[in-house]
Amino acid sequence: MNQPQRRTHRIHYELKHRPVHVVRIEPQGSQFIRIVFGGEALYDFCSRGFDDHIKFIFQDVDSSETLMRDYTPRHFDPERQELSIEFALHGEGSACRWAQQARPGQTATIAGPRGSLLIAGDYDWYLLAGDATALPAIRRCVEELPTNSRIRVMLQMPEDYSADEWQAHPHIDLHLQHTDSALLEQLQTLPLPEGIGFVWAAGEKNSMAQIRKLIRQQTPFLSPNTRIAAYWRKGCPCFHEELQE
Repeated sequence: MNQPQRRTHRIHYELKHRPVHVVRIEPQGSQFIRIVFGGEALYDFCSRGFDDHIKFIFQDVDSSETLMRDYTPRHFDPERQELSIEFALHGEGSACRWAQQARPGQTATIAGPRGSLLIAGDYDWYLLAGDATALPAIRRCVEELPTNSRIRVMLQMPEDYSADEWQAHPHIDLHLQHTDSALLEQLQTLPLPEGIGFVWAAGEKNSMAQIRKLIRQQTPFLSPNTRIAAYWRKGCPCFHEELQE
């Protein structure tokens, strides 16, 4: 098969640190909480890529130590100057605790994004895979792609996760697993659609390294149109790495 032409390109932004405050809090079921931030410093905020990441800088609720974590800008309203971030309520992490106790008026700082990777909207199909940490980016991608896009979503989520949110997207080919090994096995056995596609995956580093290896072995012709990232690593609370060639 001929090598497909890369249809992505990156744009860069000036790195800025922006003081923000909590405007409102919007629970998103048992797995996530969406916090909407506002502030005059957001007047020129820009995020054009669905998997952009920003540094969320906050004070630990126990020690008051200044901490920093990576998050996806879920939505930005330029008219209201409001930025939404979805926090996964998946454990005892410092950012999780901060989000659970957040109240309107509480302050934090947003840094970035440094840039965006823009993805063509006319691929024959899209494969989006990952665990709970990837879900905000996957949701944003589905919302921003053309409505006639052929999209397969493959998720590794806890057993109590409800897939009801996907009922609003009947064109999505959804596959739900509860372990990283089950997700990898399904990726190995489920044939990809015909045509030239775009593959995106994010999650725990070791799991993503296995997915990257699988894609390179089984479909090397897709390498130019593949983006895989480690959003976290076991034992390392602040981690983000692109697993590229």
